[in-house]
Amino acid sequence: MFWQIDNFVLTLVIISAIAAIQIKDMLGAAIFFGIYSFMMCVLWAVMGAVDVAFTEASVGAGVSTVLFIAAVFRTTRRTKD
Repeated sequence: MFWQIDNFVLTLVIISAIAAIQIKDMLGAAIFFGIYSFMMCVLWAVMGAVDVAFTEASVGAGVSTVLFIAAVFRTTRRTKD
């Protein structure tokens, strides 16, 4: 039963990573990066590494996403290409 949850979360991680790379809007990329970090947090929790999941949630999904969004609002939102 758990391998199905692992595969579902891993699929969401891959989709969010590809979306973060492909999207042209910087704010959207920052949001997809936050989703990627949150899905990695869920994946770590499912695998039983709760301390790593907590660190990923606080640093990866929390602080990094807020800093990326703050940086996007200090610069331009769209890429030049």
